[in-house]
Amino acid sequence: MAILENIRKRTTVLILIIGLALFAFVISGVFVNGDVSGKVGSSIAEINGEEISIDEFRQKVDIASRRSANASTMQTVNQVFDQEVRNAILGQQFQDLGVDIEQDQILNYIGTIPSYAQSPQFQNESGVFDQNKFRNFIAELKLNNPEQYNLWLQDEQAIVQSAKQQTYFNLIKAGVGATLKEGELDYKLANDKVDVKYVRIPFTSIPDSTISVSKSEIQTYINNHKEDFKQEPARDIQFVYFQEQPSAADETAVKDAITKLMDDTVEYNAQTDKNDTVAGFRNTTDLAAFLDRNSDVKFDTIYKSKKQLPAKFADTLMTLQVGEMYGPYRDGDFFKVSKMVARKPGGSVKASHILIAYEGAQRANPEVTRTKEEAEAEAKRLLKEAKKKDAKFVELARDNSDGPSAPNGGDLGYFQEGRMVPAFNDFAFGNKVGTIGMVETDFGFHVIKIDDKEDIVQIATLAREIEPSEETTNKLFTNATKFEMESIESNKAFSDLAKENEYLVRPVNKIKATDENLPGLGAQRSIVQWAFQEETNIGDIKRFDLTGGYAVAQVTKAYKEGLMSVEDASAIVLPKLRKERKAAQIIAANKGKSIEDLAKDNNVSASTASALTVKSPTIPGAGSEPAVVGTAFAMKEGATSELIEGNTGVYKLTVTKKTEAPKLDNYSMYATSVKTSREARVNTAVYDALKDASEIEDKRAAFY
Repeated sequence: MAILENIRKRTTVLILIIGLALFAFVISGVFVNGDVSGKVGSSIAEINGEEISIDEFRQKVDIASRRSANASTMQTVNQVFDQEVRNAILGQQFQDLGVDIEQDQILNYIGTIPSYAQSPQFQNESGVFDQNKFRNFIAELKLNNPEQYNLWLQDEQAIVQSAKQQTYFNLIKAGVGATLKEGELDYKLANDKVDVKYVRIPFTSIPDSTISVSKSEIQTYINNHKEDFKQEPARDIQFVYFQEQPSAADETAVKDAITKLMDDTVEYNAQTDKNDTVAGFRNTTDLAAFLDRNSDVKFDTIYKSKKQLPAKFADTLMTLQVGEMYGPYRDGDFFKVSKMVARKPGGSVKASHILIAYEGAQRANPEVTRTKEEAEAEAKRLLKEAKKKDAKFVELARDNSDGPSAPNGGDLGYFQEGRMVPAFNDFAFGNKVGTIGMVETDFGFHVIKIDDKEDIVQIATLAREIEPSEETTNKLFTNATKFEMESIESNKAFSDLAKENEYLVRPVNKIKATDENLPGLGAQRSIVQWAFQEETNIGDIKRFDLTGGYAVAQVTKAYKEGLMSVEDASAIVLPKLRKERKAAQIIAANKGKSIEDLAKDNNVSASTASALTVKSPTIPGAGSEPAVVGTAFAMKEGATSELIEGNTGVYKLTVTKKTEAPKLDNYSMYATSVKTSREARVNTAVYDALKDASEIEDKRAAFY
């Protein structure tokens, strides 16, 4: 914390330390001329008086969006915004303190970035990052690929910023240390131990209902702890979701349609003036063409095992005879009819093998030096071992196989015909389960064990997705619009009107201006934007057209920036004030009592806890109690404490034993650990402190 305070105050010592940083210029100054960071247009944020241009910001969002196709627009905006705020805050520090880096430092930093350092195009013959190759690549990019070069300029700025940040934080870390005394203290905090006998009167022994807390007391607590009760602008909303989903009539219609397709139908042919018989799914001779015309799922010719079929229907489907059908049945959002087309008994084999490779065999590891004759002799030896009654094939494969399946005991899993090389394939499909034998392939000699066989089937499935009909979607729109209008015009409360119509009202509390996702609706930025518009008031209602339905939303509460109100903070403050009151009551009622009397009068038992440490102040059965454990360490062995207010109750304890950790000759290892721990917190802690001390005006909601 002292370091953070120094950063805030920019002490002379820190300025002198950072002032030692080298004067420099960035890579973009080598490859391009001119300033690429000019700010135009309005700003999306203002950081300590420095504006972040909306034009530049949009360019960065666009580039980030192209690189992260799966992220939503708002996710990308928030990610870029956080980075821009960080760059601005730290950039101001760099400017004030004279932090900069030279070109060779930047190139050295690039050499530590895996995507560059590990790329073969930037490596020399020894596989080491070559700065000259990298320079040449950028020069060629500028000449031959301007679009990619502009993307590189964006990357370059980020790299330069990261390199500066690394220099800045490293300079701060250089001032972080730990003495041997601090190392000794850390050792003692973790290894000095105390045993106690104690009584705990839990706060739960006094009902909450007996403790009265006034609004003025809550307000006083808020005023005394302002930092804990700051709030951003926020909104509460509630909504009714009208989701597009098939009605019972829609489901019946799909089922009837698919049932009709199962059998032949007679249709009038106007060209011939005759009735034609159109083959149904049961009798069609061209399954692929029939399913192309009539099914939402096309004909899959691949043979499948039982575990590859829908789990709920696999047993039934596997019992079908060739030509037999099952259905209609509902599988998820589809009605289906399945027809057994063909079956291959034992068409999928599960096998394990031990591969004995030799020098020159296909894909043989360079470390394999045995001859083909030696490999054959070794394979025959292992075959003999594998056929023994008590043989464990898994262990033999794990210890001897040269194949990639060795760690798995040689297990190759299930495979169908044609997956393996011919000799291996013929053995696997030409022998019974349990057979162990040897074959030769281009990979070497294989000792093979056939573990299992299962049937595979070819099934054609006629499927129709269950979708809402036009009538259903029209009715949904009508219902949503009607509810919106009634909610606006009626004197009834939104929730009461929803209840009358048997609609579910879903509340969402404390939405921030830059939020996007709403529980139950997903990404709905338009609803959030509407809730924060100046013209939107508490109680306003609006219908939103969503993908897959409609939402009718109402703003129920607005929170202004500043301190939380008594009502909003009461859920946090009440438990704290009640605990204080309960502690005072318990202490007042039990002053001067011995541990035994305390236990008896409060109907609790005396307990013991051993080997407690300051570094891990947890009392078994009670949880974390740093004040209680700290008090115990401050007492002498055999002494009894006064009543102590803990986290979960009021304690009284007697120290039964204190054990000091053995003294060490040197505490440098612990001092190093303390130093390392402090250094690990520098990057985050320093930035957080600077951010807390900054004035940040966030205008994201005005643009996105």
